[in-house]
Amino acid sequence: MSAVTLTAPPRDRSNTLTLTRPTRPAGPATARDPYADGIRAVGILAVVALHWLMVEASWDGHQLVIGNALGHGWGWLLTWAQPLPVLFFAAGVAAAHGWRKAAGARSFVTSRVLAMLPAVATFGLVWAGLVAVLPELGLPSAVVHQVARIAPQPLWFLGVQVVLLALTPVLVRAGRRWGWRVPVAVGAAALAVDLLRFGAGIGQVSMANLVLVWAVPYLIGLLDADARLAGRPTAPRRWALVAAAGLLATVALIAAGPYPVSLIGMPGDAVSNLAPPTAPVLTFAIAQVALALALRPLLADRAARSALVRWTNARSMGLYLWHLTAMFALTGLLIFGLGIAVPEPWTAQWWLTRPLVAVAAWVLLLMFLRLDRALRPVVTRAIDAWR
Repeated sequence: MSAVTLTAPPRDRSNTLTLTRPTRPAGPATARDPYADGIRAVGILAVVALHWLMVEASWDGHQLVIGNALGHGWGWLLTWAQPLPVLFFAAGVAAAHGWRKAAGARSFVTSRVLAMLPAVATFGLVWAGLVAVLPELGLPSAVVHQVARIAPQPLWFLGVQVVLLALTPVLVRAGRRWGWRVPVAVGAAALAVDLLRFGAGIGQVSMANLVLVWAVPYLIGLLDADARLAGRPTAPRRWALVAAAGLLATVALIAAGPYPVSLIGMPGDAVSNLAPPTAPVLTFAIAQVALALALRPLLADRAARSALVRWTNARSMGLYLWHLTAMFALTGLLIFGLGIAVPEPWTAQWWLTRPLVAVAAWVLLLMFLRLDRALRPVVTRAIDAWR
């Protein structure tokens, strides 16, 4: 999801195929990249905003119907603002900096995966408690279980990230040997998967793109960070050209291929562009990340000074895990607690209530973050004791 001059140690070409840690620079080369942190913060907040806009729910007294508000009218246009590519890019940048400080491949992967575990375990334990308690408080059991199946869906992102973290030592080695040819090759493999899926009808291969497509922005993050640490970043003008080419390719693929216009899955679409990701999502990811890199000279200093960026990054995992829970809690309070129907999407009433809904959901999200902060140390100690 960074204006200090960063230097890297001399490269020893005779050792480019090993997985050992590179020599640590004497200067600040292992510091975080504030611009990547800024991109991550913007991406997390965009995920929250888009998911909150998506929630559509109605209750007829017997069944809760949950839909996607972006599936109405021109709502699909907002799916072109989905920020997953820059979040994977920021993860790649963070991995590049973390790799330089790691004691080796195993410790790098293990430490980063274990760092995610307490947050995910806390989230799971709270939801297990909610599933047990809420029906006792009068909520229909079927509704509770229905929502409990949706709230954890964002965990797929963390699952893909764990796979990419496990592959990072290999990706770093490949990047140092073959450079930018690596993401090109991975992207070509993702396109080949779509050709097999839609051209030859071999749908079983499609899940490979869960890793292949998201590996491309992740690899761009790894390689861009490594290039900056070595003092040879790519010129912003080149990234602007890549962004334009990626956007044109996305439009062309959707116009010519079997792909819907929405860049996420929508009710009624024959194909989801996101589960698993398709060729248009790949080209869109390249365009979005390239645009972010093209804008770096204009926004890097602002990102480094931003208090909002620091606040969001300090709570990024919690914001990501709990934002849907907060919105579902608010929706449930309105429907089942106060008997207030959720307005139809895109109506005047819907638009007029969005600011109030956002404020109320944000208050609930902050409450869940406080709960998470209170419980996570206990969960962490339990995990440490179990290990």
